[in-house]
This record gives sequence, C-alpha cells and structure tokens, in this order.
Amino acid sequence: RDNIFDWFTSLGLDTSFDPFLFQDETYHNIVAVKLGSIHPDRQYIIGAHFDSVGNAGADDNASGVAGMLEIAEYLEFGRGEGREYKRDVIFAAWSGEELGTLGADHFADTFPGKKPEDPLTPEIAACLNMDMIGRLDEQVIVQGVGSSSIWLSEIERRNVPVGLSIKTQNDPYLPTDMTTFYLRGVPSLNAFTGVHEDYHTPRDTADKINYEGAEKIAKFMGLLARSLSMRDDPPDFVAVERPANMERRASLRAYLGTIPDYGEGDVKGLKLSGVTKGAPADQAGLKANDLIVELAGRKIENIYDYTYAIEALKVGQTVGIVVIRGDDRLELEITPSSRD
Repeated sequence: RDNIFDWFTSLGLDTSFDPFLFQDETYHNIVAVKLGSIHPDRQYIIGAHFDSVGNAGADDNASGVAGMLEIAEYLEFGRGEGREYKRDVIFAAWSGEELGTLGADHFADTFPGKKPEDPLTPEIAACLNMDMIGRLDEQVIVQGVGSSSIWLSEIERRNVPVGLSIKTQNDPYLPTDMTTFYLRGVPSLNAFTGVHEDYHTPRDTADKINYEGAEKIAKFMGLLARSLSMRDDPPDFVAVERPANMERRASLRAYLGTIPDYGEGDVKGLKLSGVTKGAPADQAGLKANDLIVELAGRKIENIYDYTYAIEALKVGQTVGIVVIRGDDRLELEITPSSRD
C-alpha cells in the first residue's frame, strides 16, 4: 500500500488514502488525481485492486496495479511533451475487492455531491479497470464493451500500434471493481487474461508472470486512457440487460477446483479452461474444454448459475455433474471439499 502511495507522489500527483470500515476493521483505497485543463469536472477513473487471496497475488492483482502505475507514468510523461489533457484522471488502487468490491463501493457511495443511489455521471465520464493481466497466453479479454457504443472502435484503433489478440465481451456485470461504476451509469471496461490453476493460491507468484504480455496490455490501456483524456465528448452510456440470476454475490464454502474459461462468455453452460490438479474436479474426471451444463440437478447456463449451484453444495456430499465433451454428454460424480 505504501509503495503505491509513494509511486503516485513521486509523479507529482495529488495523492491520499481513502479509509473505510468493514466489520470494525479499517481499509484504505489509495487515490491520486492528475489534473486536466478543459473539462476538470468530467473525470475518468483508471483502477486496479491491490488486495489478494492466497498470500501471493502476483497476477491477482499486482499485475493490474503495476499496469495502472505504468499508465500514470505514461500520462505524466505525455504532459511533459506538451500533450493537452482535457479531463482529470483519477488513479485508484482499490482495497477490499476480494471481499466484494468494498473499496470501489465506498468511493462511489461517498463521491462528493452524490447520494449512494445517484448516478456518477457526468462527473465521472468513464472507468478503465485492470484485474489480472499477468498471464497473457493467446489473447487478452476486454470486458464491458457493451457499456458504450464507442468502445469497439476505440479498442480497434488503440490496439493498432500494440498488436494484441483481443477478445471482446459485452457483459459489464463482473465480479470486479468496474461493475461498481457501470451500475452507477459510467461506461466501463476491464482488461483480463483469464483464471488459471494458481488463482487464489500461494502459487500465484511473480516468476509465472508474462511480463512482456503485461507490458503490452498496459500500453494498450494507456493508449485508451490518453484517447479518453483528449476527447471533447465523453463516451455515451449503454444499458446492458442484467442477468436475471445476478442479484447478489454468492457465499462459497464448497470447493470444486474448476477453472472457468471467461473467454467463452457467450456459450450456454460454463466452459472450463482447466481444473486444479488433485482437486475434486480433477478426481471426478473433469478436463479443460469441458462444458458444464448441470450441477447437482441444477441447469447451468452461465457463471451465475454455476456460482449459486456451488453455494448450495455441502462439503463431502457427492453430487452429479453433467458436462459436454466434444460430441459426448457425460454424467459424472463430484465430491466438494472445503474452501477453507
């Protein structure tokens, strides 16, 4: 936390801690502001969360924080070259994301001049977020594209000098900080390289980061940020239909060890990019590229169905799980273990 604060202040940014309470414990966001010139009343946010699970957190989410800090330096360097930035930029390192986007929610609920239920527009023009950008393999996933009509063309144009392979997803309803702002009327994007077998474990270490890939993603997001800061008109906001079963964040006690493939968000079911070795899913015979369509008698059409199905499981109680593997429909059995 202190290192992030020091990096921001070393760039000459107006930096502060933004404290909030949760269950009688104090947490802190770190917020820094770079001033624009023409529309300082219409800011945009570049954010990443710095809390982690598993006592490592190199990908989740030191990678996103590092990308955000690189963008802050890039924009400040551009100011020195005489570029005219028309909007203030808020750089935010969020705390409490793993507990349910607590830091971003606090920031939004206490934004000056707003009530917790108020839209954050026009004061906040857009939000760019990075959550896990350190394991680039074949492509980076850019999520939330449906939140503004400008995103597809902006993504295509800003990627020209970078050359990333990009998969876009319209869904802005994600378990990360950008959704806080989308729900308050702010066009938002999230960059993400996918879940892996080290997710939320002590194995999420720095030696496994694709540094060249993370650098490219930071450059791409930095070019998006520069474009936003120089636009006369902010992005328009597009309302995307909210999934009917996304009403709350599930409380998960049971553990299966499945690794969802978030790059396949438009399929009916939950596609797996892999399973954790030795975990219940591995023992049950699940494999990468399996499409889960049923769990414990519940139909699975998306990540929300799957999450709530897991929430209903009991540790140690064997249940049925149905997957599509190629042209075959397989009925398997799985015994959840404890997430603790």
